[in-house]
Amino acid sequence: MGKISQAIDNGYTAVFREVLGSLLGAAESNFGQIFKNSFSAHRDEVTITTKAGYDMWGGVYGDQNGSRKYLIASVDQSLKRLGLDYVDIFYHHVPDPNTPIEETAVALDHIVKSGKALYVGISNYNSKQTTEIGKIFKELHTPFVVNQVPYSMLERWIEKDGLLDFAKQEGFGLVAFSPLGKGLLTDKYLKGIPADSRIGKGNPFLKPDVLTTELVDTLNALNNIALERGQTLAQMALSWVLKDSIVASVLIGASRPEQITENIATLEKPLSSEHIEKIESLLQKIAK
Repeated sequence: MGKISQAIDNGYTAVFREVLGSLLGAAESNFGQIFKNSFSAHRDEVTITTKAGYDMWGGVYGDQNGSRKYLIASVDQSLKRLGLDYVDIFYHHVPDPNTPIEETAVALDHIVKSGKALYVGISNYNSKQTTEIGKIFKELHTPFVVNQVPYSMLERWIEKDGLLDFAKQEGFGLVAFSPLGKGLLTDKYLKGIPADSRIGKGNPFLKPDVLTTELVDTLNALNNIALERGQTLAQMALSWVLKDSIVASVLIGASRPEQITENIATLEKPLSSEHIEKIESLLQKIAK
């Protein structure tokens, strides 16, 4: 574990690649096998997406992020692992400061026009970066449909950055990841730090000092509103993210089937304006 933590702190170093090298692409391979065995007859009824960014394979070109060679090789490898002819949306996971944005955009356009993806998505692009690549997509007539970004009650930079309003203006959707604030917006931390939680296990991306007295008090107050609505705190957090129609989808993480069932039940109880107002008044107390 120490080796992985050191690698993360150094920013995806060679050590990190050594530790995780055997895992790269495993999710696609596992999905491909399950899909082939159980769901292939329903291919036209589902939306399948994948993405490239950060480390994709070992070697010189495996972490070139936004280059033409990296992106086209990545989608080819992904399709082979998935056992598919195409994906519905192919995402570029993160802006690459070392590659001209024109090269990235043209490569993504090529992937669609070569039939390997139906639509293009981006991820972790702020409003300025989205504007830049979006302009090129328009010129190329590339079907750009979505930007995947972190968004939750506790992480709202897309509002201050203007990306939320820009998405509405331009007509592309937003997909929210980390909608539960890395687990903070669940009932796990209402009374402290459980040993089996991310913080309790020493997750390098969620330090104990984030759980201030003020935050814990706010989480408990939010939990009271959720209970008033007949929801868990996690369900209400998902309802909050989905309150705006420009949010096309929310990425959920589940370790047990019942968690998926719980999350889906969120759709049955959209937030009222009254509850939104109550939630916002609480969140203002911890806003940075």
